[in-house]
Amino acid sequence: MSDRPFIIIGGGGHARVVVSTLRRLRKSILGFTDPDEEATLGGDIKYLGGDEILTEKDPSEVALTMGVGSVRDTGHRAGLFTEQFENGFQFPTLVHPDAVVATDVKMGVATQVMAGAVVQTGTSLGKNVIVNTNASVDHDCDIESHSHIAPGATVSGEVTLESRVHVGTGASIVQGVRIGKGSVVGAGAVVIEDVLPETVVVGVPAHPK
Repeated sequence: MSDRPFIIIGGGGHARVVVSTLRRLRKSILGFTDPDEEATLGGDIKYLGGDEILTEKDPSEVALTMGVGSVRDTGHRAGLFTEQFENGFQFPTLVHPDAVVATDVKMGVATQVMAGAVVQTGTSLGKNVIVNTNASVDHDCDIESHSHIAPGATVSGEVTLESRVHVGTGASIVQGVRIGKGSVVGAGAVVIEDVLPETVVVGVPAHPK
């Protein structure tokens, strides 16, 4: 975990959750960026300007973290991360103190595991993954880069989420299922079979929308 002050990219609801996590980890927050000049994270968190101000920052002096979540579309968050990562900025992994993460879990840069989340043994989390509040990822899962497992979702053992998958709030995925790249699992859906890439599934059992 970096001792550099953090800049949060984004000023919405997920950014506020990130602020809470950083504070629990006792990390310094320099401020946040957002294209909306009226954005606020409340309290003493300073608005720094749009993302373009990052060109004025020295990557060796600050760390970045993603405050942009995803509602169905993970592509925007993936693009923001990739641009700044290629510009040389560090994106430390964030694990909330109230999360439970097995000691052998592999986590890529910029991955966030939020309060109450559980990630079990043998699981791999790629770059820029969110395992959000009270989500559960069981044993031996492969969660590829830029995927977002929303609050309260359950991912059973040996599941693969290809890159840029969004698993909606309260959704469940049964053991051994593969969710294709860029797909969306709707809130509350129950997935019992593989999902093709770039597909939206909803319902119980889940079916293409």
